[in-house]
Amino acid sequence: QTQNFQLRDLADQLLVQTKDELKLSKDKLSFVTTTTPNQAQINDLLFGFSLVKHVKSNAILIVKDGKTIGIGAGQMSRVDSVEIALKKAGPDTKGACLASDAFFPFKDSVELCAKHKIASIIQPGGSKRDEESIQCCNENKVSMVFTNTRHFKH
Repeated sequence: QTQNFQLRDLADQLLVQTKDELKLSKDKLSFVTTTTPNQAQINDLLFGFSLVKHVKSNAILIVKDGKTIGIGAGQMSRVDSVEIALKKAGPDTKGACLASDAFFPFKDSVELCAKHKIASIIQPGGSKRDEESIQCCNENKVSMVFTNTRHFKH
């Protein structure tokens, strides 16, 4: 690693990516659903999003009361990472918050969150289908906030 870049040796090739030094605060969030997170949920969302950058993509992290309770990562499909994180969290998902390192390309991940009683979701936004995810949240009274920037760790 250098000061501004991370280097990864991939056999006979080199991957260079900029260091992820994003520090997110409440004033940078976009509240996109009719249900808005309360202050405790905002704290969990910011905590989760600050941690999810350390997990390999497609990274999902579930937080409840300031504690990580589930992680899903490294899958080819975001919904698979969500399923793994929910399984790891077990029965404690009711009222928890979910952080995603990148946008949801489909609403299937949001549907799973609603089924498991996740209260709030933080994600970058930016999918062509964002409106479907927002609508699914609204129908299930799940709050969602966009960060408008993503994490991505190889």
